Amino acid sequence: MSVKKIKSALISVFYKDNLEPIIKLLKDNGVTIYSTGGTQKFIEEQGAEVIPVEDLTSYPSILGGRVKTLHPKIFGGILNRRDNETDQAQISEFDIPEIDLVIVDLYPFEETVASGAEAQAIIEKIDIGGISLIRAAAKNFKDVTIVASREQYGELEQVLAAKEGGTTLEDRRRFAAHAFGVSSHYDSAIFSYFNQEEALPAFRVSENGGRTLRYGENPHQKGEFFGKFDEMFEQLHGKEISYNNLVDIDAAVSLVEEFKGETAFAILKHTNACGCATASSVKEAYLKAFEADTISAFGGVLCTNGKVDLAAAEEINKLFCEVLIAPEYDAEALELLKSKKNRILLVQKQGLSTTKMFKSCLNGAIVQDRDLKTDAEADLTLSTKRDVTAEEKSALLFASKVCKHTKSNAIVLAAEGQLFATGVGQTSRVDALRQAIEKAKSFNFDLSKAVLASDAFFPFNDCVEIAHKEGIKAVIQPGGSVRDKDSVEFCDEHDMAMLMTGVRHFKH
Repeated sequence: MSVKKIKSALISVFYKDNLEPIIKLLKDNGVTIYSTGGTQKFIEEQGAEVIPVEDLTSYPSILGGRVKTLHPKIFGGILNRRDNETDQAQISEFDIPEIDLVIVDLYPFEETVASGAEAQAIIEKIDIGGISLIRAAAKNFKDVTIVASREQYGELEQVLAAKEGGTTLEDRRRFAAHAFGVSSHYDSAIFSYFNQEEALPAFRVSENGGRTLRYGENPHQKGEFFGKFDEMFEQLHGKEISYNNLVDIDAAVSLVEEFKGETAFAILKHTNACGCATASSVKEAYLKAFEADTISAFGGVLCTNGKVDLAAAEEINKLFCEVLIAPEYDAEALELLKSKKNRILLVQKQGLSTTKMFKSCLNGAIVQDRDLKTDAEADLTLSTKRDVTAEEKSALLFASKVCKHTKSNAIVLAAEGQLFATGVGQTSRVDALRQAIEKAKSFNFDLSKAVLASDAFFPFNDCVEIAHKEGIKAVIQPGGSVRDKDSVEFCDEHDMAMLMTGVRHFKH
């Protein structure tokens, strides 16, 4: 593919890091450079000659710098079609120079929003001229090369060095695709900022930095992840993270976040907890969590909010697990855990900050708020004659946290600070309870010491009746059924206690 030499360039950037090699290449290839303000000064410091945009347009920068490049001599120089006779006649008539390369780096709008700046400071970081230059140059990629962010400075340097100051049509199309990605992402961020208050019925999500995964849920499915994984985690060891790993990591982190101020440990398989516990140490919490299901824990995703020391690592190392997540590891613990070649070890650097959830549905998407409600003591309403003991109340609140993160229909059996068993994803709540009971018994838990949590109300008294037969004396559920009284009356007749939260936590 033929190489088109770059004869002139317009450079107007916010971030100038790593721009020096490009300036040198342009200078060495005799490229005419146009620029503005601080960028002009920077280029001149590199020993290159610069023509100020003001000299080209015969118009000064006005309105505090809001208007600099918005001029026909700039946009005509970019948008003119080199093979169009009318275009060429007009740029000749109006003395408009052709511009072959545009390098722009936009004002940092997202960074300004994230900094907590005042509204006016945020508004001033909405780039106008830069975004217009990007779209114009990308539209005319047949003749113009557009570099729309500092992330592509390195790529441009390589292209210019390899092709002696020129680009191919293939290069220009690739740069244009990236440019439209930059502009669409930028506009989505601005829209999202404004739509926090306006709440317009529109859905915009834009994520950069995608990583290609080995495959999706199954080997015949392609998979990609878009998000700032490296901001949230540091991977210390192990194989490449898979699609299913990511889904389970999200579920594990979400569950453990419920236990603020407590040392917690969770073991998950297919996004459901097969073990969860709180204790005074990570080692103790792990052992209690592991007791809940020593079989399903094999190959699971493990997560804790405490530092993994050597004592905890020695126990964890006995188990084959896919992923271990913790905020910190002792050096000795890390050395031991790295002995398993493929075990993924992650340091969690920050918590989940998203407030929305979405997924594809029926050729579209469904969007909802994240369930940020954690059932607390202040939410509880006693619905039975018998009150719960302090120990039962603590156990019920623990169970409700696990139940919130368990696939519906969900039943959780637990004691204070320890999951006994779950009934997961059943079409019948009775089946979910029976599944949980059978599993708890298979691991030798004494159900007379258990409490029961349900993610939804009981439309009949069958579940509390089954629970009573197993010796369970305390139940927590949302309430809200027209037949709540049936379950309440059964509990009253059999000396059971029931708390209602008033909040349902379905998870589909």
